[in-house]
Amino acid sequence: MTKQSLQPVERGQVADKRSVPQKAMDKLGLVRDIDLALHLPLRYEDETRLTLLRDARDGQTVQIEGVVLQNRIEMRGRRQMIVKLDDGTGEVLLRFLNFYGSQQKSWAPGVRLRVRGDLRHGFFGREMVHPTVKIVQEDTPLASSLTPIYPTSAGLPQAYLRKAVAAGLSRAPLDEVIPPQLIPGRWPSLRESLHFLHHPSPEVSVIALEDHSHPAWQRLKFEELLAQQLSQLQARMARAALKAPVLPTRDGGLHEQLLGVLPFALTGAQQRVCTEIAQDLAKPQPMHRLLQGDVGSGKTVVAAIAATVAIDAGWQCALMAPTEILAEQHFRKLVSWLEPLGVKVAWLTGSLKAKAKREQLALVASGEAQLVVGTHAVIQDQVEFAKLGLALIDEQHRFGVAQRLQLRRKLESTELEPHLLMMSATPIPRTLAMTYLADLEVSTIDELPPGRTPIVTKVFADNRRPEVIERIRDEVAKGSQVYWVCPLIDETEESDQAADEKAGRASNKRPPLDLSNVTQTHQELSEALQGFGVGLLHGRLPASEKADVMARFSSGELSVLVATTVIEVGVDVPNASLMVIEHAERFGLSQLHQLRGRVGRGAVASVCVLLYASPLSDTGKSRLKAMAETNDGFEIARRDLEIRGPGEFMGSRQSGAALLRFADLSEDQGMVARARAAAEQMLHHHPYAAERHVARWLGKKSEYLKA
Repeated sequence: MTKQSLQPVERGQVADKRSVPQKAMDKLGLVRDIDLALHLPLRYEDETRLTLLRDARDGQTVQIEGVVLQNRIEMRGRRQMIVKLDDGTGEVLLRFLNFYGSQQKSWAPGVRLRVRGDLRHGFFGREMVHPTVKIVQEDTPLASSLTPIYPTSAGLPQAYLRKAVAAGLSRAPLDEVIPPQLIPGRWPSLRESLHFLHHPSPEVSVIALEDHSHPAWQRLKFEELLAQQLSQLQARMARAALKAPVLPTRDGGLHEQLLGVLPFALTGAQQRVCTEIAQDLAKPQPMHRLLQGDVGSGKTVVAAIAATVAIDAGWQCALMAPTEILAEQHFRKLVSWLEPLGVKVAWLTGSLKAKAKREQLALVASGEAQLVVGTHAVIQDQVEFAKLGLALIDEQHRFGVAQRLQLRRKLESTELEPHLLMMSATPIPRTLAMTYLADLEVSTIDELPPGRTPIVTKVFADNRRPEVIERIRDEVAKGSQVYWVCPLIDETEESDQAADEKAGRASNKRPPLDLSNVTQTHQELSEALQGFGVGLLHGRLPASEKADVMARFSSGELSVLVATTVIEVGVDVPNASLMVIEHAERFGLSQLHQLRGRVGRGAVASVCVLLYASPLSDTGKSRLKAMAETNDGFEIARRDLEIRGPGEFMGSRQSGAALLRFADLSEDQGMVARARAAAEQMLHHHPYAAERHVARWLGKKSEYLKA
């Protein structure tokens, strides 16, 4: 394995000449020597000792050594190879369902084998099924350390990977970069930690290795968190050096006019975050702020007020949402609020006809459109802004890194960078914000508008479906409206993004699952609720049909809306008081909370019914229990972090490669704070060391933290 073989393919080279293992290593990101050195084992096998068969117990994983007595091929339902091995204290059968002819020849009677596997009692005596096998001599030494088992992928055998990692570990520059006074605890050096974790001695506590509590693991977790914090702080410092348009708030301005015509008063929390945003917009550095708030807390009106500040200062504003349904909801609200004040609002989505799109693009390019609302179409190449000063991204975690970076690049001018306000209805736990959002300012709306009624959540097994349908009949007979959410349409379902955006975007299909689908449920409810309108909404419908169905439901013409998760965000029908989520165990906790937030928007008491299919996994039980116990989005977010980790909170921020591989935010909260303090010291007093540390740990991945 040469160093050159681990380098990325340069332009002009023929990629197909790489071996399958090399391609697999590229896919795992194992390109540099340091990447290999930091590719740590998932677990270990103990090949340092032998167990005699007379001492071994059934159910144990053991390594034995003996001489082959017999090797034969049998047909027992399928072709299999049976090898009988004698270690001098007993005999064991080795059973192989998949094998090569060369193996039968190599493992002939009289050959000494060292095998490792699970010992069990079979029909013909003790046996091992598919153990690992090595041909040895009587004097072949045992392994001196535990054997690492690495994370791998198809086409990348453990033996190949072990050699590559060992080679990378021997070549990687592992000198100490962090100043000693910034390292908390008496931990081994980086070099010592890595050598130990790749080849631990057999005396070490397996528990300490597996639960990552060993000092070597603690050192690596700190190093990783330090690199992540440094990268975030570097991004913040780089942003502070950029220039942005100064957007001051003036007395009697457009924002005050908007407040004067709104049919409601802002909550104290809304007023507070509006002040925080206004202070950022008035600075010559670009704002990079996350506005978070629970479902229904009133983030849209805060975004509208921020937009009026930018527009009043003579700049354009753009709002991008992940789905056309959500974008259209924003568009209708903003038009009703702002057009009476003289603000021109443009509409851009992938479903626009060519003529209409040209007209909207012209309005944007000329500057006549002061506010542009749309989906991913807002960042397409043909969109040119005359003078864009503020970008708003709703449900930011649903956009990939590439899309967020593309938006920022589109907004860049030669001299000024626009302000950026991202919004999320998935509250971020404090530890997660400290770790992944260290380069962001965070504003939190922690107060719901008055008049919102608490939602009662009930959990039923799906065998109580007939009862639920009867409850729906009672509700619609009283004039209420109902959502029924299904996870699938037909056998596979395109994402709403793919349905909305036809211009050069590949469809994203989910694999088929054995679940009731939305079309069957619509038919079932239509038959059970004759006399009441039952609508159907999913991502494959044309935009015009989706808009028509939503309009009919909003007006009350339809009593029941059977839908996929396209209604997860943005749909606001105050008369809807009952939500049924079918196969709730298949949804994430934050998604269940988002869906539940579609009801309880009026004065009527609302109910959310979670239907589940048995048997429930432990994770499924935890999710449904959390939903039944609390309506607090921040508590939901905390439990979601415990159950699933940080991945979905950040969407594709990691671009498929987790930026934290070793640290666990639910267990290492104290270490996050220590790493942040060390990062600040290192940046100010040891900037060159900080650069080296980030390059060692993150490489190009540090770009994803800036999105």
